[in-house]
Amino acid sequence: MKIVVSATDKDLDAAIDPRFGRCAYFVFVDTEDMAFEAFDNENVALGGGAGIQAAQFVASKGAEVAITGNMGPNAMQTLSAAGVKVIVGQGGTVREAVTRFREGELKTTAEANVADHYGMGGGAGLGRGMGRGMGRGMGRGMGGGMGASGPPQASPLSKEEELKRLKEQAKELKEQIQAVESQIKNMEKG
Repeated sequence: MKIVVSATDKDLDAAIDPRFGRCAYFVFVDTEDMAFEAFDNENVALGGGAGIQAAQFVASKGAEVAITGNMGPNAMQTLSAAGVKVIVGQGGTVREAVTRFREGELKTTAEANVADHYGMGGGAGLGRGMGRGMGRGMGRGMGGGMGASGPPQASPLSKEEELKRLKEQAKELKEQIQAVESQIKNMEKG
């Protein structure tokens, strides 16, 4: 099976990039033999529509499953229409994610886990930039990324829904921190 993972570099030991539409690279992996091919994501600098363009690229390359940290509704809808299954909320390395997938530990979803334009920055948000100043958050707060800021937007979520989403975000951030720390240790060794 051919799967694609959003990545920070072009190999199996690269950390998963938490952004889908604006990830640095796409690593396509054959789950049978772990053969892989990596591509630069040419949509990183788009003013808008990066998720849709990235999803179309991924589908055009024949991916059956996409694994990433976060995915917005436009990319999710585009992949779903193309018949590509999606797994979100992942951290660690590309290799670790593929291994978890092969062992049946990962579950697909039809729901976006971030708001549209998440990776662009600007606007209202928590500024969840993953250290890159590109964050968007979930429409709560006063931004903290690149681009023009708009007025804060009220959250349409109930208190329980917002609490659940914040706990999920905290879990994702912890996984991403672990992946970065693991990558640092690997780089210090070699």
